[in-house]
Amino acid sequence: MNRLPIRVRLTLGFAVAMAVVLAGMGLLVYVRVGGALLTSVDQTLHSQAVEAASRAHEEQSLVDPDATGGATLAQLLDARGRIVRSSRVGLAPLIDPRDARTVAAGSQVLRSIRLKRPEGDWRVIAVPARDETGVVVVARSLEPREETLTRLFRELLIAGPIALLLASLAGYGLAAAALRPVEAMRRRAAAVTAAAPGRLPVPRAKDEVSRLATTLNDMLARLQGAFEHERRFVSDASHELRTPLALLRTELELALRRPRSPEELELALRSAAEETERLSRLAEDLLLIARADQGALPIRREHVPAAEVLAPVAARFATRARQLRRSVQTEETDALIDADPERVEQALGNLVDNALAYGSGAVVLSARERDDVVELHVVDDGPGFPDGFVARAFDRFSRADQARGRGGTGLGLAIVDMIAKAHGTEAGAANRPGGGADVWLAVPRATQRPAPETVRQSEPVSRA
Repeated sequence: MNRLPIRVRLTLGFAVAMAVVLAGMGLLVYVRVGGALLTSVDQTLHSQAVEAASRAHEEQSLVDPDATGGATLAQLLDARGRIVRSSRVGLAPLIDPRDARTVAAGSQVLRSIRLKRPEGDWRVIAVPARDETGVVVVARSLEPREETLTRLFRELLIAGPIALLLASLAGYGLAAAALRPVEAMRRRAAAVTAAAPGRLPVPRAKDEVSRLATTLNDMLARLQGAFEHERRFVSDASHELRTPLALLRTELELALRRPRSPEELELALRSAAEETERLSRLAEDLLLIARADQGALPIRREHVPAAEVLAPVAARFATRARQLRRSVQTEETDALIDADPERVEQALGNLVDNALAYGSGAVVLSARERDDVVELHVVDDGPGFPDGFVARAFDRFSRADQARGRGGTGLGLAIVDMIAKAHGTEAGAANRPGGGADVWLAVPRATQRPAPETVRQSEPVSRA
């Protein structure tokens, strides 16, 4: 059954339901017509019985043969059920003596009986005679009723299947018309590929199929966006990998082109080492992003004082800041966070690295409590972000311009945003009113301080 097309299954279900309905209606009509015909016979019998009771002791016939409209039998019985008069000679009593005594006592008998002479089904009514000394019995043949019911049954047997066939054909047509938009959607969907994206046709009717087409189009749009994002990611990653590889190859080729002094070889090796470090850092960032794309970034949350994640980051970048004649400072805070300290330090390290590379002045790390989160801010006194860049600052491989992007991969802020989302929060960036950039990472705030023996010991982590 499940292998049949949907329109065939719908038609079969409709046909079965229609067959049950037609059978029920036919049975109802048959029973109602049979009951109506029997009621008509009973009414005729009652009127004839009243007339026969008035003629019981007269010489004329018990029933008027011209007004019967069908085969009618009549008898006048005494109280013991013996025939006094009969409309047909040799006719046996139509009721038994017990019924005769009951009717003579003032009751009435109405039932259907089967006679051998004359053969057939008859409807019998027995009423007391007017002088209450006898019983008048009138019987009417049910043959006309049976013939009518037989013709009706034959007509229902012929009309029922025809009606069922016509209804089934109509149901198949309706199912085919209802599924025509689905078939159009299927044909269009078969042509959709990653290289040739498209949209499914949406029926004009605002029905379930229309809503399904709209939902599928939204899904296709999301998939197309994901494909385009992945293509851009692969293209950007290839470009980022090509540049340091080309520089590394150039340095090595120049070093091998002619004999070099030890000083020249050392400079070439140092330059190659820098490019190798950049490649290693880029590879680690790409692996981290790939892990995040495959599912939630794994984190190990702890209750940690915010100061214990700010201080190690500041200490790690202190030497580099002194070489640039700048400083990395932290503000005192009593905030307590519920986060993965290593991931938070990684994110803050990226923010401080950007501030040292592209900003100026002192770099300040601070924690600000807001509602149920703690915002870990990194601010500098540099030129800040160009107009319109803040909205895409956390996109992968996003750079403000070539000058601001020198030496970077454009993945630092994207990793910060992933770490924030892994904690169920978000990251943000803005330009300070007095100049400089303000970038922050929000993490959940802890409700209670950790026990003294569980406080994490801070130590510098050598990770970009």
